[in-house]
Amino acid sequence: MIKDKEQTTTTTISRPVRRSMSDYLSHGVRSIKPSGIRKFFDLVQGRKDVITLGVGEPDFVTPWHVREAAVYSLEKGKTQYTSNAGMPELREAIAAYLANRFGLNYDPAREIFVTIGGSEAIDLALRALINPGDEILVPEPCYISYSPITSLSGGVPVGVETFPEDSFKLRADKLEAAITPRTKALILCYPSNPTGGIMTYEDWLPIARIVEKYDLIVIADEIYAELTYGARHVSFASIPGMKDRTILVSGFSKAFAMTGWRMGYVCGHPELIGAMLKIHQYTVMCAPIMGQIAAIEALTNGLEEMERMVESYNQRRRLVVKGFREIGLECHEPQGAFYAFPSIRSTGLDSETFAERLLMEARVAVVPGNVFGLGGEGHVRCSYATSVSQLNEAIERIGRFVDKLKRG
Repeated sequence: MIKDKEQTTTTTISRPVRRSMSDYLSHGVRSIKPSGIRKFFDLVQGRKDVITLGVGEPDFVTPWHVREAAVYSLEKGKTQYTSNAGMPELREAIAAYLANRFGLNYDPAREIFVTIGGSEAIDLALRALINPGDEILVPEPCYISYSPITSLSGGVPVGVETFPEDSFKLRADKLEAAITPRTKALILCYPSNPTGGIMTYEDWLPIARIVEKYDLIVIADEIYAELTYGARHVSFASIPGMKDRTILVSGFSKAFAMTGWRMGYVCGHPELIGAMLKIHQYTVMCAPIMGQIAAIEALTNGLEEMERMVESYNQRRRLVVKGFREIGLECHEPQGAFYAFPSIRSTGLDSETFAERLLMEARVAVVPGNVFGLGGEGHVRCSYATSVSQLNEAIERIGRFVDKLKRG
């Protein structure tokens, strides 16, 4: 019997026509707006005689003995990988520092690991926690990265507005009103970037009750913990019952003038830290060894220099707040970080227009408040981490610009 000859059919796969390379990008990445802060950095590039108050970076260089520790480590051939969690010596130094400065007790072997800056720690925490659709509460105005990172992880950022009449403190009633059955976690950033607001022990207590009532996890970004004026920073993790619920994020960039070193760390419950460390192992492996050695030196022998830097910021803080008020801009008194957040509503301009015109007409760069989320519009962020002479000149230029606007 002769079999019929089998027919071969060809299946054509229909693919969408792509018009540009951006069509290959994920929907999540395409939906994210570029950084509003970086936009103004780019505008400043190449312009002469511009005073920049937009950079969230100390104007001090890393102390010499800290740099020397890293240089010496290279000369001794310290160029290897470290443990994924970081050098045991550094984790032990971090644990001792947190205990001495903030009354926090963490096991360096199980509850601490070293990250590439605080930013990596925030990213890891969100990726470890979020299931698609989980809502993450973000008090605003706030550091611009929290919402985009939440979205990239599949979460939904939910802003909780804070107000200048409350010194930009987080209010329990506003927090509770934002909670839904999908709420998973709360991000806290105090001392605050961009407002300079702080939270006291008494301020934290009603927030802790809400966190416990709704069974939330807290990501506490405390990178500015050492930069407070008049009152010691109170870590949310130190509030009774909150340590296990809190993922504490910090680092060396702000207080120790080590921004470019990209050295951070994260502390928390062993199960949370273990989950974050798994992601860290597969993505960056470990922080650079020379940076870790420099960080050990900073914690061991750098606290006096850090305190001198903080006192310098405090002097400039008073100068800037007084200056803004004298030129007719309302400005709440920041109690932490190194930013002032004056209101520019009296000028009749929105934040972005004010910042753009100030740069073009007065050659002073600030960051428009709208990029920091709810409550930011009508303000601009001004860093006072620059020289007194530059600050005085900037205030004079802003004053002339504001006066011209008000005179029409």
